[in-house]
Amino acid sequence: MKHARQAKADDITVDTFLAGIWRENPVFVMLLGMCPVLAVTNSVINGLAMGIATTFVLLCSSALVSLFRAFIPKEVRIAAYIVIIATFVTITDYVIQAISLELYNALGAFIQLIVVNCIILGRAEAYASKNPLLKSLVNALGMGIGFTIALLCLGSVRELLGNGTLLGFSIMGADFQPWVVMVLPPGGFFVLGAWLLLFNWLKEKQKSVSVTEKTPA
Repeated sequence: MKHARQAKADDITVDTFLAGIWRENPVFVMLLGMCPVLAVTNSVINGLAMGIATTFVLLCSSALVSLFRAFIPKEVRIAAYIVIIATFVTITDYVIQAISLELYNALGAFIQLIVVNCIILGRAEAYASKNPLLKSLVNALGMGIGFTIALLCLGSVRELLGNGTLLGFSIMGADFQPWVVMVLPPGGFFVLGAWLLLFNWLKEKQKSVSVTEKTPA
């Protein structure tokens, strides 16, 4: 019986990966990591860079927490998680600075603030510390991709309406009058609210379809 329960706990399903993209999306469902979501999504490039950086830290920290979960005392687990996360954030900080100083300046302090990102610390405490390595990595990858998708959703709308461009390429034409508010902080709130409405509507529609399919004719 014990082996059966352990085998069931170690099973990796499609939902293990997709949970962070749809059902438990860190931005559109759990509303976590709002600081970078609102602050760096004034362009697609900034959002993509922050998403990749966060995903890298999430994967690496989840892996280490999962591997050493049996050796980390419960009394100091949060402090240990923060040290692990901070190590990979420091690596990410130096890599981005070496690759592009312009991008590094655009992201500013929000790179360092990945250390206290609720998504990463929450995955370490609620998931990686209770699950084996491979399952933790799959779940962390899904969460990272879900977070990146959310940043891209906001960044694409804000850049398109705020500058008339996507990835720096002109889309709206020379006659387009940019909506300057979209690249300012209030624009982040407006676009986030619109995406939340759409995401919740899609989820409710999916629930209604599921109920209809289960209802006997």
